[in-house]
Amino acid sequence: MQATRDFSHYVKDLGSGLSHIDLAVEGVSCAGCMSKIERGLSAMPDVTLARVNLTNRRVALEWKEGALDPANFIDRLAELGYKAYPFETASAEAAEDEQSRFLLRCLGVAAFATMNVMMLSVPVWSGNVSDMIPEQRDFFHWLSALIALPAAAYAGRPFFSSALRALRTRNVNMDVPISIGVLLALGMSVVETVYHAEHTYFDAAIMLLTFLLVGRYLDQSMRRRTRAVAGNLAALKAETATKFVGADEILEVPVAAVHPGDIVLLRPGERCAVDGTVVAGRSEVDQSLITGETRYVTADSGTAIYAGSLNMTGTLRVRVSAASEATLLAEITRLLDNALQARSRYVRLADRASRLYAPVVHATALLTVLGWVLAGATWHDAIVTGIAVLIITCPCALGLAIPTVQTVASGAMFKAGVLLNSGDAIERLADVDRIIFDKTGTLTLPDLDVVNGADIPADVFALAGQLALASRHPVAAAVARASAAKLPLAGAIEEPGQGVRGDIGGVELRLGRPSFCGAEQLANDDPDLDPEASHVAFSVGEAKYLFSIRQGLRPDAQAVISALQSRNIMVEILSGDREPAVRAAARALGVQEWRAGVTPADKIARIDELKSQGFKVLMVGDGLNDAPSLAAAHVSMSPISATHLSQATADLVFLGKPLAPVVVAIDFARKALRLMRQNLWLAVGYNLLAVPIAISGVVTPLIAAAAMSGSSVLVMLNALRARRVAQGGF
Repeated sequence: MQATRDFSHYVKDLGSGLSHIDLAVEGVSCAGCMSKIERGLSAMPDVTLARVNLTNRRVALEWKEGALDPANFIDRLAELGYKAYPFETASAEAAEDEQSRFLLRCLGVAAFATMNVMMLSVPVWSGNVSDMIPEQRDFFHWLSALIALPAAAYAGRPFFSSALRALRTRNVNMDVPISIGVLLALGMSVVETVYHAEHTYFDAAIMLLTFLLVGRYLDQSMRRRTRAVAGNLAALKAETATKFVGADEILEVPVAAVHPGDIVLLRPGERCAVDGTVVAGRSEVDQSLITGETRYVTADSGTAIYAGSLNMTGTLRVRVSAASEATLLAEITRLLDNALQARSRYVRLADRASRLYAPVVHATALLTVLGWVLAGATWHDAIVTGIAVLIITCPCALGLAIPTVQTVASGAMFKAGVLLNSGDAIERLADVDRIIFDKTGTLTLPDLDVVNGADIPADVFALAGQLALASRHPVAAAVARASAAKLPLAGAIEEPGQGVRGDIGGVELRLGRPSFCGAEQLANDDPDLDPEASHVAFSVGEAKYLFSIRQGLRPDAQAVISALQSRNIMVEILSGDREPAVRAAARALGVQEWRAGVTPADKIARIDELKSQGFKVLMVGDGLNDAPSLAAAHVSMSPISATHLSQATADLVFLGKPLAPVVVAIDFARKALRLMRQNLWLAVGYNLLAVPIAISGVVTPLIAAAAMSGSSVLVMLNALRARRVAQGGF
């Protein structure tokens, strides 16, 4: 009786008629594996997405809901030569740790064997010059074989098993030429030893494995460090929440059982499991992930709080606005996943080259053997030369050239507050020579603030704050926040579109439009009113006051604009806001080109105009009304504060209140692009130089092993330079 496999528990409903599952896949080690799996799965009917994340060996699959059984994907991967199973964080991390330990054991065995075989080779080399007798030389050769053969059998398993899986499915990957080269070198060495030859190549084979294992272990360690960022985010997610199920009754429930509108209790020391708004209580909260601010934020009634935030002191009641996979933390995690599996045009170029490379390597080695035989060489010498060609032309350096840079750069950009949402965003961002900023919510902070609070008497400000707590209007919320009011005024009544009114000691209080508060004359006649600000009136009996409220510029906006201009990037502002507000912002930031009152269509027209002039335009906007212009630009960015982030069309998203990530992202992108090009040229240049030399017969398998491994390590070390950029200029 055949057991049925039910993977429905792991399937997520994405809406729009699509389903999603993540599969952990064993044996994915190179760009060739990625493209092979993606092609194989994408060819299945009704599959809309198949993307491999080499960093965590995971495959993300999307398909039309109800059209396929998830077990079909596992069967298809088995046909391609890969073992797969539904992804679970704990099991995946355990498997990854075991793989890392296995590679380290293989490396230890190979390195130990290499040192000993090389020590045995020294007397042979010197003995061939000083007339060592054949029996002594044979003894050293057999001793080398006794060390190298079992060591290679164990240390070569990562490559041999991968090559065998590929060949079983009638495919080739980069491990195929490696395995063939190692096995041919070992086999030829055994034959040479049996027939008492002067030279063997045990040292070349085991040294090749050692260098390859060093490269593979370094590659995995680098990817694990980058992936640890995502693991740290996952650790911020609380699995349960304390939900109010009655007026005074609470119950600890899974996050999946919490829905928008519910009230949850957040105690000191707990991480918030939901996005929401504080409705009662006061505390200090660490939400540096979202705001970028390392100091604790005071949270009280009306304060927005996000999943992953750590409550430090008091107890809070939070009204839920989003839970589970709808939270901002979950969205950041998804964006980070996109960054780690982003596929650029350079990655696709390396993928295609790697697919073609293995058969080319085999053909080149075979033609070298036949060519030398036709030229009069012995089969022995021709095969040795063919082995050297096979080893020296292995495409490991080419396969590592681009993915390593992109992995390092995307991880470094996240640490700097930037998430990638598009595969080729790094390359497009590196070309930028013009930036268009939206003003509201981009150059300015998303929250309103009272800018003339110092001019209002403290007791009046406190009364206005209490009255403002009775309203949900954003302007009233700004007054309440600035006044630090804790309790709303009892009996206050909100009149939609006008304001809120209340009574204290028989004196009427009003907060809202100047006409609602009887303060029209004050609003019209005051010459000191801020022309950029919105104005809300407050009346206490016959006394009238005006609050000036506006969005403040991001704290480092001026420095960032200067830094961009110093990089020869022209800056302009396009905003739908009023002309006085845009003019004042442009003047404060030193931006010469600006336009106010523009529509989304106007922004697109301006972007098209600049593109026709040859500019590469970066559009930075909030991702909502700016969505059309974000899509029209050469590349785009949005702040994390943009609501409905999942609907934003931006290629990159930056975290926190500072604007500095815009500059840092450009610097990282430019450096990463340089390193990608350097690595491609290193890989191609190495082969252009090494292949003719190997074909000429002047390179032994030992030198070929050292050269090939050295090229792989070189491109990886070069890729590690993408972790840092110069931070000067702002």
